[in-house]
Amino acid sequence: MPSAVVSPQATTATPTENRRWPPIIWAALIGTFAIRALGFAYPFLPYHADSLGFSAQTTGWIVASFGAGWLIGQVGGGWLSDRIGPRATLAYAMATAAVILPILAEVRSSTGLITAALLTGVVYDAARPVITTLIDDTFPTKAQQVLVNGWRHFSVNIGAALTGSLGGYLAATAGLPILFWVNALACATFGVAAVLLLPPYTRRTAPEETRTGYTYAVRDARLWLLSMASLCALICAGSVFTALPMLMSYDNLDATAYGWTQVANAAAVLILSPFMTPWLSRRAAHGGPMTGLLATSALLLGAGMGLAGLADSTLGYCLAAAAAVPGEIILFIAAGDLVARLAPPGAHGRYAGLWGSNLALAVIAAPLLAAWSLSHGGGVTATWTICGAGALGAVLCWPLHSSIRTADARPTPRPCSTNDEAEHSAKTA
Repeated sequence: MPSAVVSPQATTATPTENRRWPPIIWAALIGTFAIRALGFAYPFLPYHADSLGFSAQTTGWIVASFGAGWLIGQVGGGWLSDRIGPRATLAYAMATAAVILPILAEVRSSTGLITAALLTGVVYDAARPVITTLIDDTFPTKAQQVLVNGWRHFSVNIGAALTGSLGGYLAATAGLPILFWVNALACATFGVAAVLLLPPYTRRTAPEETRTGYTYAVRDARLWLLSMASLCALICAGSVFTALPMLMSYDNLDATAYGWTQVANAAAVLILSPFMTPWLSRRAAHGGPMTGLLATSALLLGAGMGLAGLADSTLGYCLAAAAAVPGEIILFIAAGDLVARLAPPGAHGRYAGLWGSNLALAVIAAPLLAAWSLSHGGGVTATWTICGAGALGAVLCWPLHSSIRTADARPTPRPCSTNDEAEHSAKTA
């Protein structure tokens, strides 16, 4: 398996072309910012459930059901991106979100809310593996991919500032349900933009390209190690949007206070990204796997979000949300680099989708762990739980690094396509 993923189109690009960002990348980044900035459904879902009178345990299950849908959406979105293309995948996902989100706003029963949260989760973050595929296929070098992914993460976090501040204001003035209607409108707009701006999908049929399915991906031991290490770090990162509002509700802090934590988180991203993203891009240009940085991110996230368990004021929670930012930036850039390193040609979407499913698993695990911590010791237990997850993620990066180095040191046979397997079977029959 090649250590770097280069699309057939990228290999013919000139140095000047490589330095330009194509319009589809700008469209993808602007769309990412828009749906994140107005993506109120997930971060304010715990407050919506709490306003309906549900217990912390029930709220945890509601948020976890959203995460289960998120997992399905990541795997399905990655598969669809490889099969029918980014434009169709985004159009279908955003159209579905525009229908489901208003339902989430209006249901009142626990069963209805769990079901609506599950369906919303399927389409809420469907753009992630699609845009990852676009970036990997558009830019030929690791440094370029890391740079664009870094600025994508920057746009996501700046959008998060608006999500928290604008969402907190709307919740206080117009009520929580309006947030889900606005989210639906943003998704509908992005879906229309995807149809108008993204090119039609053309299936690549280069003879040297391999066609790999999920069967091959799930047999990749390196992807499993990357997934487990990432999951631990993502539980800490996901706590900014899941455990944090639950912990703040436990301390009788409202949605407006939570909005300020998101502003603090995004402000730290705004300050640190212009320095960290170019440095990480240069680090990726050296060609080595970014496993050490992934381990560092897990430790930083565990320590940063662990502070939230010890906080009891808006200021304390804001400091915890800001302290997690260096780990956030490193995590998504390092993991993106490793996913691109592992993915064979023709499977970018699948690998990105499978990695994205770890974010969904973290979305499931973080609120459940937060609910358990609040029932078994409160904030101190939450601190130990979050710090422990980060430490475990760092430890798992050691065997991941060894497995990548071992695989890079020996030639890897080309994975068989379905046609190859059929021909082999016919010859041996």
